Amino acid sequence: MQLVDDLDARGIQTWAYAALTALGEARAEIDALNVFPVPDGDTGTNVYLTMEAACQDIDQALDEPQHSRSSVARALAHGALLGARGNSGVIISQIFRGASEVLARVGADRPVSGADIAEMLQVSADMAYAAVAKPVEGTILTVARVAAEAAVAAVRSDSEVAVGAVVTRAATAAQQALDQTPQLLEALRRAGVVDAGGRAYVVILDALAGVVTGVRRVSPAAYLPLPRAVDKEPHAHYAGPAYEVMFLLDATAPAVELMRARLGELGDALVVVGGEGLWNVHVHVDDAGAAVEAAMAAGRPHRIRITHLEVADVVLDHLGRGLVAVAHGPGTASLMESFGVTIVPAQPGQRPSTNELLHAIKATGATEVVLLPSDKDTWPVAEVAAEQARAAELRVSVIPTRSIVQTLAAIAVQEDGARFEDDVVAMTRAAGATRYGAVTIAVREALTTVGPCQVGDVLGLVDGDIVVLGKDVVTVVREILLGMLAVGGELVTLVTGLEAGDEITEGIPNWLQREFPLVDISCYDGGQPLWPLIIGVE
Repeated sequence: MQLVDDLDARGIQTWAYAALTALGEARAEIDALNVFPVPDGDTGTNVYLTMEAACQDIDQALDEPQHSRSSVARALAHGALLGARGNSGVIISQIFRGASEVLARVGADRPVSGADIAEMLQVSADMAYAAVAKPVEGTILTVARVAAEAAVAAVRSDSEVAVGAVVTRAATAAQQALDQTPQLLEALRRAGVVDAGGRAYVVILDALAGVVTGVRRVSPAAYLPLPRAVDKEPHAHYAGPAYEVMFLLDATAPAVELMRARLGELGDALVVVGGEGLWNVHVHVDDAGAAVEAAMAAGRPHRIRITHLEVADVVLDHLGRGLVAVAHGPGTASLMESFGVTIVPAQPGQRPSTNELLHAIKATGATEVVLLPSDKDTWPVAEVAAEQARAAELRVSVIPTRSIVQTLAAIAVQEDGARFEDDVVAMTRAAGATRYGAVTIAVREALTTVGPCQVGDVLGLVDGDIVVLGKDVVTVVREILLGMLAVGGELVTLVTGLEAGDEITEGIPNWLQREFPLVDISCYDGGQPLWPLIIGVE
């Protein structure tokens, strides 16, 4: 778990991405918990997509030369507001708005304090309650309120309390409040689950605790869905309004209040968040047209999304089987395209978005699709995209490839004539049988698992862990290969990057042939930045 000294601009980004990763890991669990207000099994996915939109806005803010804690905090709130999905996603976006307002007020000349964190959580909880037309206890609102109360109590008992201690107290209290939600809400008690939105907020607070303390919090088994929650029929007992209506709205605050009253008459689960002329509105109604008319009377609605709460909205008619893979360089992209793979390019230091992966899945024109993420950070994003594609009645399986060499190994054994299940098993085995290594150059000082590194040092990684630290690329590559081949290997795949010189593109294959004459060697010009060489050993 990465540790941050302050919730400055970079610290906020670290928290946001830690939350995104954790939400990706917990997404299926949270979806399975989802029984209130509508048992449609998508809360985990919706909150993940909301968090992903926030991260994208943060990245854009950090690209600005004059970025600051204030600008990045506001980007966190703005991205979540624009990308909010579902009831819980909209509430989460309002929580981030409260966090943004407090973090933006912290002076640039000092770090965020424990008192600031307590205020941040209190303002976030207050704004979340205010956004919901009819607040219900036993939901994310309760969890947010209890967490804030614990943080405020920590500061009252010790005005100099550290940030880590405040966040840990809040996260612990949030988990305890989550555990009590079935006692507060009958729908949860009957289903035998805790609140899905509350669980998502606990994940976000745990991520914050992890980045400010350096210790990852692990949720107790009690927060996992009970078997009957997983097996429930999501739509069987729902008898509420037929449609979920969501939209962004450009309008004045007085006009929004009039619209809020009208929507409250039309339906339930009404949440209105935002401010300063831009709002995100969520409501469940039987008359979707009337809801849109109320929005038009208030201002300019856009990004209108109407979802029937009992029937899947999209059915696509495709044929055949497709492959989608993430590529980090033009060379491997071209190679995979020659095998009929649909490519999603990844930019340096960024992973593809859910929408990019979903678009590529649909672009294959196939009813069965295998998705290969090619790195560990894209894996949870790929799972979300696959889940969305399945809602459109596509059959999608994600092969958890953590490197481009594992993706290449999986593609090599794919057979169009095989059954889909057999193909997925064979590709998964091929990827799993491929160990991967890589070298890169350190761009900042850091403490690694093999000692401190300086700018310009060569880092050698095997299966994602730094195992070699040196000054010379060739020496580090040889040490990596000697270690990987010491436990056996029949095929070595070398994917060279933009910074690879002749000593790598020609020297390393020649050295391998001399040292390991019985090993087959495959070399590809990947053209990827940042990584002069990526290695696969099968």
